Amino acid sequence: MYKLLLCLLMCFASVFAEDGLRIAHVDSKLIFEGYKGTKNAQNEFDRQVAKWEQQANLLQKELSAIKERLDKQMLMLSDEKKRELEAEYAKKETELKDFISRVYGRSGELLSENEKVSAPIIQLIRKAIQEIALQEGYDMVVDRATGAVLFWKAENDLTQKVLDYLNSR
Repeated sequence: MYKLLLCLLMCFASVFAEDGLRIAHVDSKLIFEGYKGTKNAQNEFDRQVAKWEQQANLLQKELSAIKERLDKQMLMLSDEKKRELEAEYAKKETELKDFISRVYGRSGELLSENEKVSAPIIQLIRKAIQEIALQEGYDMVVDRATGAVLFWKAENDLTQKVLDYLNSR
């Protein structure tokens, strides 16, 4: 698949090279990491993750306290009180599992929060790349971060221009 994509890209570039097709390249990973707005978004994301970690730790401590109480008092408790504590433990354990699944699961809040924070930045980066490419007269911009670009000329690299553009806003 990778070789096919590379061959198609090379064929496409060679066909249009005669017409003066100008191709530039960027490293979107470097742009994302170097953009000041990313750091602010990362701090916001980290604060939310810290809140979730605190909630998980609190639930874990509550679960451990119930378990410890159950273990220490097992011999002294009536059957009814044992069942109550065991039910409370099972409820708290389910609550913890549900929380972990809701926050850290496949389609959990962690993933959606990450998307919520990063999507506007990605859109802004794409718009900046498009604006600079049009200003500079490029017909196409490829992304080195995808790994499909094997060779590039430094003078066709728009990465720093895009970063400067974004950070100056």
